Amino acid sequence: MINLIFRRLITKWISLIKFRNIPFNNQHKLFFSSSVLPITGAFVTGLCLSVLFAACSSTSTVNSPNPSATSVGNSASSKATVVKFGYQKSTILLRTKGVLEKRLAPEGITVQWTEFQAGPQLLEAMNVGSIDIGPVGESPPIFAQAAGASLTYVVGTAASPASSAILVPQNSQIQKVTDLKGKKVAFQKGSSAHLLLVQALEKAGLKYTDIEPKYLAPADARAAFVKGSVDAWVIWDPFYAAAQEATKARVLIDGTGINKQGGYYLMTRKFVTENPQTVKTILEEIQNLEEWSKQNREEVAKILAPVLGIDVETMKKATDRRTFGLVPVDDNLINLQQGVAETYYKLKLIPKEVNVKDAVLTKEQYAAFSPKT
Repeated sequence: MINLIFRRLITKWISLIKFRNIPFNNQHKLFFSSSVLPITGAFVTGLCLSVLFAACSSTSTVNSPNPSATSVGNSASSKATVVKFGYQKSTILLRTKGVLEKRLAPEGITVQWTEFQAGPQLLEAMNVGSIDIGPVGESPPIFAQAAGASLTYVVGTAASPASSAILVPQNSQIQKVTDLKGKKVAFQKGSSAHLLLVQALEKAGLKYTDIEPKYLAPADARAAFVKGSVDAWVIWDPFYAAAQEATKARVLIDGTGINKQGGYYLMTRKFVTENPQTVKTILEEIQNLEEWSKQNREEVAKILAPVLGIDVETMKKATDRRTFGLVPVDDNLINLQQGVAETYYKLKLIPKEVNVKDAVLTKEQYAAFSPKT
């Protein structure tokens, strides 16, 4: 076998020399003479063996599992050591209290926090892998799914209808929702404020096309509201409470009697399926904090006031309007969320129909990590 490979290699070399028009002279003949051949043959034979073994290795790699690749795959599916948590000002208490760090530290897990102005921005970051988990309102997941994002509903949050409102300037001539016809209304597109506006208009007998929407993130919307560039602003706490205090804005209508559901904590499917025990721990701490907050509203306001740069009395307003608690992702919640998706699709605010169940886990998976509510 080796001799055959050696002879073929020599023949190939000679052909290459001829192909390149290199004279095959006496020096070349000397190289292949019997006196030199044993030494050169040993070198070339070694080279041939190397080529042969490399070829065998290559074939083996193609036809059988790659141990190295398998190892990387196993590593990728191992327990996470960092939880990348996205949050908004409305849910900053979780970071401020530090309960997750204390609970996860003994397991060798750290928490990395990133703040977002609103839910749509948070889910954009989740879709590209910048964060693993975060809380949003009912609308952002619908817009994210419609845009092709991969996400998973993990648990719902209790509805707080009084925590969002449509604000108008104190001296505005707008006295009722029907007065918004033809007016400029600012809000974050794809947020809970978006849905409140849609529902409020429908309840008042107006169409979405009857108003002039101004899609602005909370900070930009407030600036436009203060300057008088818009006629109304749809917003949630704590921005809502802060605007009431600082601008003396008047509440045209809040979500009471309109909003029927709260928001959600969402995760990437990869994180939730690969780290069910960590997910369970996280949700337990969130639930514990929700229960503590329910019984200690004044303390919550005192903790958050300096963090958010809001006076305590204003923060108390926001805290008192909020309903604390988690809600399991069940058929009822899925149906409510599907209704939200259909509303946006009918208004042509999303490019395609959304099936909420595509972002839902099995009942068995939820049972494995969901806290008792």
